[in-house]
Amino acid sequence: MSQPTSPSPGAALGSPRRILAGWLLATVLLTGTLAGCAAAPELDRAAAVELQAQVLSVTEAAAANDPAASLKHLDELTVKLDEAAARGEVSFKRHESIRKSVDAVRADLNAQQAEAARVAAEQEAAAQAAAAAAQAEAAAAAAAAPPPAVAPAPPADSGKTKGKGKGNG
Repeated sequence: MSQPTSPSPGAALGSPRRILAGWLLATVLLTGTLAGCAAAPELDRAAAVELQAQVLSVTEAAAANDPAASLKHLDELTVKLDEAAARGEVSFKRHESIRKSVDAVRADLNAQQAEAARVAAEQEAAAQAAAAAAQAEAAAAAAAAPPPAVAPAPPADSGKTKGKGKGNG
């Protein structure tokens, strides 16, 4: 009987990174396919290639679990999409469709970033609480410890000299 192997971290079929990356890849492939099929292109082939390259950047950052970089690349994708639309390389209908997809991905990335910030804040609070507890424990241990022993003082000199002195001799 063979034992099941566990997938590598982040490689689970249902992980958000894989879902997002798969969704973006499917969108890119669909965009490229439809661009070649339309009689009057809704998306110019050169614009499709440029947008696909930008989508790949978003996908790679998302796969690396870096929502901040993903959002940055998504912003760049939006700029390139708007520029292509202004040049007439993307139809209004296609532009709106892609923008809706971008907005959905942006919402997911913002949620992922917010969750990461929440988890980091919880971890920081736990670390601070642990440090405070350790400090309190050290203070309690110091208070419970017996005071340090004081060495007895040397005997007081009575003024008499010992040994050879006047009259001893």
